[in-house]
Amino acid sequence: MKPFDEYSKQLKNYTLQQQPDPYLPVEEYFTCQVANMGSVMLPLLNGWYVHKDSHLTRYENGVVAGSLKAAIQECPELVDAHLNQLAAEDKDDLTASNETQYTDGIFIYVPDNVKVPQPFQIVSLVNSREDLLVQTRNIIHVGRNAELSLIQCDDSSKYGKTFLNIFTGIFLEENARLHYYKTENKEAESLLFHHINVYQKRYSFFLSNAITFNAGYVCNNIHVNLNEPFAEAQLYGLYLVDKTQHCDNRIKVLHNCPDCKSFQLYKGIMDDDAEASFHGHVVVQPDAQRTNAFQTNRNILLTDKAKINTQPFLEIYADDVQCSHGATVGQLDDEALYYLRTRGIGERSARKLLMFAFANEICQHVDIQALKDRLSDMVQRRLDGELTICDQCMMHNADNGHLIFPIDPTKL
Repeated sequence: MKPFDEYSKQLKNYTLQQQPDPYLPVEEYFTCQVANMGSVMLPLLNGWYVHKDSHLTRYENGVVAGSLKAAIQECPELVDAHLNQLAAEDKDDLTASNETQYTDGIFIYVPDNVKVPQPFQIVSLVNSREDLLVQTRNIIHVGRNAELSLIQCDDSSKYGKTFLNIFTGIFLEENARLHYYKTENKEAESLLFHHINVYQKRYSFFLSNAITFNAGYVCNNIHVNLNEPFAEAQLYGLYLVDKTQHCDNRIKVLHNCPDCKSFQLYKGIMDDDAEASFHGHVVVQPDAQRTNAFQTNRNILLTDKAKINTQPFLEIYADDVQCSHGATVGQLDDEALYYLRTRGIGERSARKLLMFAFANEICQHVDIQALKDRLSDMVQRRLDGELTICDQCMMHNADNGHLIFPIDPTKL
């Protein structure tokens, strides 16, 4: 994989949209058909928050959600401390570019003791005939004893090439809980970099589940800071890539204090000439006694040309810890395949069943039932070679054809 600074040199080849598009109702160009999910939608179009009357919505329970640029102007007391903390972080070239050139983004503030009943859904849409650069910045704050479920979708209607450089800062106060789900279904010529920095206080809980269905090149860079005792992070991921697609997951978890837990499980299926990589890094600081940290990456290669680079890594400076890491790379289990064949199941169907069982484990770590069912269905259809970009969550336009990147069913 190229280092980030190599990709940052390509930014000049793309156009950054300086003004938002004229308002159109979101329903005219985007439809989310996850039945019964009841999410509160926060759409971004070409890097700008889409709204009719107000940049920010203030709910009766004190929740604030909407445009980050508007929040900086209207409620700086809720935003400035987080911006300053992000500014103090070390940066690579892409995150530095995002900090200075982001157009807009989403701000969500959940006050103390509020359990948000409906999930919030950030939908990042691209619709441009130009080769478009999208740089957005999101800030999510979940207060003390508060709870939120957040879904983030990256979709597009492809005309030109796209370079998406997204940064999300997540701040969890004491005993806060955030369930964060991300889906990626992009066109073959897209470049997608998503940087997530998470800051957790005592007894907070963070669950992340990122599923990549399609992408030209995608890099998910998650940096979790367990800053106070008894914080916990669970990180799950699934990537299904084929043709010449590439998916890179870079996970770093810092255990900065005692009595914290982290768990990582990432799985991938690669076909054709596709490539994927997993870089998992857990750091246990000297004072972080009684740490529990586990890290696993499992992969299936369907062809001799498919590649995976997996590097789980533990860096431990404390002595009272329970930590493990591991990685597997292989093909489908011959014994399991033989067992299914002896039960009268054809080879092609048996292979698909094994792949679905392998991948669907990640979907089971979704607490929103409607979303869990939909993701399982999308995984099955992706393995069948039926899922388009984006099949259900697509921008509807007469000029936009259905682009299909199937895992070749003739090989299953």
